[in-house]
Amino acid sequence: MNKLWHKKKSSVHGSGLFAFENIKNGTKIIEYVGDKVTKKEGDRRADKQINKAKKNRNNGMVYVFELNKHYDIDGGVAYNHARLINHSCNPNCEVEINNNQIWISAIKNINKNSELTYNYGYPYDSDYVDHICKCGSSKCVGYILTEDHWPKLKKKKKN
Repeated sequence: MNKLWHKKKSSVHGSGLFAFENIKNGTKIIEYVGDKVTKKEGDRRADKQINKAKKNRNNGMVYVFELNKHYDIDGGVAYNHARLINHSCNPNCEVEINNNQIWISAIKNINKNSELTYNYGYPYDSDYVDHICKCGSSKCVGYILTEDHWPKLKKKKKN
């Protein structure tokens, strides 16, 4: 498979991945890779990174991704370029997990040089306010939340 992306500065956040060429809807673009760890170890690594971020705002990224009910993938490794894909409330990609592999795939046709994005799908809990969205999309709800929770957020904003 040819490399469908390239890295460059993002207006959303830091660096991002951008389409190297036009990408068709349904195309597998990049695999999310890293250390396969138990849930317990994944939680430990995420907590360690969150504590680092509290001390140094430039160190805030947690790249632990749920693989299945037993394992996570810690994508905080240099060879995992998929970790650079930013969140959007109007994404052009989605995450697919099949056969213990995490793939980022196009959910619409993506034009050359467009930034690759997906919805990180964070849960609606007391911490959602810590995850401010900067995607700039006309659909932006202000926070990095799974779309299922957007109605709750809109209802809360009205009150």
